[in-house]
Amino acid sequence: MSETSTASNGVNVEALLGARGAITENPDLAQFTWRATNTWKNGTHSVAEVENFYGLGAEQSHTRKFTFEGDHPLQFAAEDNGATPVETVLVALGGCLTAGVASIAQQRGIQLRSVKATIEGDHDIRGILGADPEVRNGFNEVRVNYEIDADASPEDLQALVAQSQKRSAVFDILTNPTAVTVNVS
Repeated sequence: MSETSTASNGVNVEALLGARGAITENPDLAQFTWRATNTWKNGTHSVAEVENFYGLGAEQSHTRKFTFEGDHPLQFAAEDNGATPVETVLVALGGCLTAGVASIAQQRGIQLRSVKATIEGDHDIRGILGADPEVRNGFNEVRVNYEIDADASPEDLQALVAQSQKRSAVFDILTNPTAVTVNVS
């Protein structure tokens, strides 16, 4: 794998490889805690904020606070103030995989012209409505379809997407069990 590239996809591979080297030498730096707060507004509407996280051995901050509106559509007798939580999961998967595609393409010297991912999740809502206790609450299937225009063969693009999938934190979260604890204070 090349560590220098003639491609210009907006990814600083040198800095990423430097960070990987530093973390390899000091694994404690690799321990991150990502945070989001979610505040209920009304009905099914809530607002999430992301601003601070822990990583590289210290508290860190984004350059600004990010906010996300969450709600349900009118068809659920809600006010449609934002994307549904399950749509937000699809957004997260697409964002993580696409960031990986750009980073890996940069490292491999593949010039991207355009990348578009369409992410769909099939969901039987009888589970979340309590209409059928045998139906799971989550997605039955998720599909990611890429349209990539790049200076690369179809085989190279397949390998690029496969490597992105292999390294994606969100793909891993969705495809492997993750311990989740919920507390009330």
